[in-house]
Amino acid sequence: MSEAARPPAGPAAARPGRGPGRRPGPTETREAILAAARGLFAEKGYDGASLRAIARAAGVDPALVHHFFGNKEGVFVQAMRFPVDPSRLLPRIMAAPAERRGEALARTFLEVWGDEERRAPILAMLRSAMTNERAAAMMREFVVTELFARAGEAQGIPALRVNAAAGQLIGAMILRYVLRVEPIASASEDELVALLGPTLQRHLTEGPPDGDG
Repeated sequence: MSEAARPPAGPAAARPGRGPGRRPGPTETREAILAAARGLFAEKGYDGASLRAIARAAGVDPALVHHFFGNKEGVFVQAMRFPVDPSRLLPRIMAAPAERRGEALARTFLEVWGDEERRAPILAMLRSAMTNERAAAMMREFVVTELFARAGEAQGIPALRVNAAAGQLIGAMILRYVLRVEPIASASEDELVALLGPTLQRHLTEGPPDGDG
């Protein structure tokens, strides 16, 4: 092929993040946008992350973000797919002896948060829930309804004590991973399980369930 017949190098050739070979397909582009969104929502929360910033972090045109997700809420809902399935966590917690359920709950929660990849969307949700009702509703649905409330119903634990257990764990995670307060930020998982387990156990087991007894 002569030089005159060669196709000119267009902007796509110089676009960041694209190596030689075929152009990324729709699935790859969509996943790149979601990964960028998760990072920005975790860092800045819902209100602090713009569609343009998400597009820039993903190396795509903002029009593509609109094309795939419609608006920022659409990106948020898809990006915040939780990396853990409550239906898999609950049997693990409930399999522990009754007198060690608090410890099992604390350890399971800490293992999820201790994984950076799984922690990112949860952090994003927490930051965003402070200022955005949609994010707050999603947090309630996942953490309170899908995980804690289902565990409480299975054991006949009153909702107030279930909420207290949820607050104990979420508060500890905010101190550890959002505010990074020492010494809780650098404490080992075993130390935190020993600290949180007995309190969670009291929430889960003390008193008659739902007025019975």
